[in-house]
Amino acid sequence: MVAGCALVQAAPAPVAAPEVRTEPATPVPPTSTDSPTATPTALPSLTPTPTPDPLTIEYLRLQSYNGGEIQFIETLESGANYSRHYVSYQSEGLTIYALLTIPNGEPPETGWPVIIFNHGYIPPDQYRTTERYVAYVDAFARSGYIVLRPDYRGHDRSEGEPRGAYRHPDYVIDVLNATEAMKKFSQADPQRIGMWGHSMGGYITLRAMVVDPDIRAGVIWAGVVAAYDDLALNWFRRGRDLLIAQYGLPDENPELWQSLSANYYLEDLSGPIQLHHGTLDTSVPVAQSERLYSQLLAAGQVAELYIYPGDNHNLSVEFVAAMGRSLSFFYRHVKGGE
Repeated sequence: MVAGCALVQAAPAPVAAPEVRTEPATPVPPTSTDSPTATPTALPSLTPTPTPDPLTIEYLRLQSYNGGEIQFIETLESGANYSRHYVSYQSEGLTIYALLTIPNGEPPETGWPVIIFNHGYIPPDQYRTTERYVAYVDAFARSGYIVLRPDYRGHDRSEGEPRGAYRHPDYVIDVLNATEAMKKFSQADPQRIGMWGHSMGGYITLRAMVVDPDIRAGVIWAGVVAAYDDLALNWFRRGRDLLIAQYGLPDENPELWQSLSANYYLEDLSGPIQLHHGTLDTSVPVAQSERLYSQLLAAGQVAELYIYPGDNHNLSVEFVAAMGRSLSFFYRHVKGGE
């Protein structure tokens, strides 16, 4: 197999506006004692809409995201042409910490373009904000982007319990709040935000992009991007029995299983996606990226897929080539070719 890519362009389908429901006004009886008292008309009873399961895409869409203001905690050692900072923001009442890089010099009139950087699985008790992914962040930061790398809840000093990504919406919510915080950041351009994700971070990226219409493009390396029914039956090594116990078998309740997966909402994707995967990845099979690529094309979305023969989960062999393609993709779809 040789490395290759394909490209299909189509405008993403618009997302329908939510229905607004208004309570009828309560009738007021007349106050005059000369008139007979009016009999109030019984109000129709409204059946409350059940809250969607927290793992569903609909649940994520119903949440409010704010993120608060970016708070600077500590200035770290500078990079080649950018500053590095330890910062925090808010997510569901929790203080979430993050690594923030800012290019040196005067920002463009509209602000610097932004990349939200979603890291892959690292045991939360081993995770450190300034460790791992150093070369990845550096490559984006050197290229004139603000980079925000969130520490999901329960990682390093971030508050909250690290319950994991695949049975709880927590990490996706933390990233969506990070994106909202960056939209308000004075040096950032809220109209030029891209998202990068590796492994578990690819799963987070795909879900975020069918929820937040302001993410202009996404790049996913070795992502966990299969649909939930596929993950439960074919890929999950842990948690499969828990999911099946909670939701039943996929063929018994296919609509519910589909509601859990971003793969069934690709018509609502906020922007184009570029996928990278190595054929010798022993953590996430390359078939997951290949299948998502086919689904993206079927949904009429702009997509690129690069396969790296003989490369591993981190694309260590072809890192330079993969990073170059990622930067080119973000330049075209986020920076706007400035």
